[in-house]
Amino acid sequence: MDFTEVYRQTGNLVHFSPGAHFILNAAEDTLIVRRTDTLQITRTWSIGPPSETVVITSHSKSYGTAASHSHWISQAGWSCDSEYILAASSKRGIVHVFKLRDEDWNASIETGAEGLVKAEWAPDGRHILCFSEWGLRVTIWSLLTASATYIQFPIHPDRGYTFRADARYFVLAERHKSKDTVGVYDTSSNYRLVRHFPSPTTNLSSLALSPSGNYLAVWESILEYKLHIISLAGDVQGTFTPTPDPGFGIRHVAWHPTGMFIAVGGWDDKIHILDSLTWSAASTLELSSRIPSGVMLWREPTDWLESTQGRGFISYERLRGPQSVSIRRVDLTKPNQRSGVVQLEWNKTGTLLLVRFENVPTLVHIYDFPAPSEPFVPRLRCVLQHQKPVLNARWNPVRKGNLMICCGTQSIYTWSDEWEGEGGEEEDMAECIGVPTNMKYETRDIRWAPDGKGLVLMDKDTFCCAFEVEDDVIS
Repeated sequence: MDFTEVYRQTGNLVHFSPGAHFILNAAEDTLIVRRTDTLQITRTWSIGPPSETVVITSHSKSYGTAASHSHWISQAGWSCDSEYILAASSKRGIVHVFKLRDEDWNASIETGAEGLVKAEWAPDGRHILCFSEWGLRVTIWSLLTASATYIQFPIHPDRGYTFRADARYFVLAERHKSKDTVGVYDTSSNYRLVRHFPSPTTNLSSLALSPSGNYLAVWESILEYKLHIISLAGDVQGTFTPTPDPGFGIRHVAWHPTGMFIAVGGWDDKIHILDSLTWSAASTLELSSRIPSGVMLWREPTDWLESTQGRGFISYERLRGPQSVSIRRVDLTKPNQRSGVVQLEWNKTGTLLLVRFENVPTLVHIYDFPAPSEPFVPRLRCVLQHQKPVLNARWNPVRKGNLMICCGTQSIYTWSDEWEGEGGEEEDMAECIGVPTNMKYETRDIRWAPDGKGLVLMDKDTFCCAFEVEDDVIS
């Protein structure tokens, strides 16, 4: 991999454009757009007072005069066609919109007394969603007509809404007269209400729409483990509660890419795989301290960063056969216990399931799922063990078996099932890759480029990029 130099950022606001040709990042009150091929700056915009300046490259602890935090950018993002960019300042209640091809064009949205918690693009790239404080309303602003549509009482601005895959319908969890409800809005008709029905939940925690857009999963808060499947007409298709009741609620839910299954993980050590015919558990995966024979344990080598001086790469240690790992047992009768499923994510094709449990923070579990023509027997494929707790793990958005991991160290970790062995057959490979920089750098988050060929690696206040070296350019 080729790594770039380190650049300054704030708020973890670093995003590839949808076409992967540009990288957008925020540095205090300034937006910076760079080309991905050269990392040269092509555009900058400031939303703060003109007298304040920000240093946007990396090598000094002095970054110029700091802008007032009230002017700092809290959300930033690309429209779907990379034509427009938004930059929101929640403390000021203002959303600025800029045009990539026209540096002089700009627009702004002022939310007023209702405040601003979150702003983001709708999938069409011509409407902006603004969530107000206190759950008062969500306002959908149109860039084409400069008009606004208001929807009252959304429940969760971070996890209480979704769009159908074709962007035709906007589904929003609402609360009216102390009862959970769901609204379905037609985005092609200026977000006209087409369905409004009560939710079977008493205290809705979140929702997830199936890839086909036919079914909506809604689930209760932390106090009750109950998942409901409803149609977009409001009919309840099924309800799932495990036996025995684990005592606490659902933490993560992930639809299979085909919509045939849905994975459910709570605050215990189990993952239930529900099928779309009966909405009951077709299989249950459980965390165990024993790794059976036939499952590969990949272990990060001890002190490899020191021995390589943080440069180059080294393979994980391979341990095959029965192995054991330590699990931190928790007492759920006591507060603030670290347990349960902290990440649940399918790969692009749905053949692999990534799971991270909070009570084994250094481990990443990868489960194999059979093809539709094979018997449905999910199995543990491998476990990756690290020296420090895993902070984030991301599947490649294009390649089916390419995973990237970070642990807050000056390195990244990769697992792939696409490695070509000596016999020409594909086999698994896991490697540790150092981030070559002379400054202290802790990779806390990673984000793939949409084309799956590049990565953004983020520290608390800085970022760098990593790109795959194409075979035909290697001399």
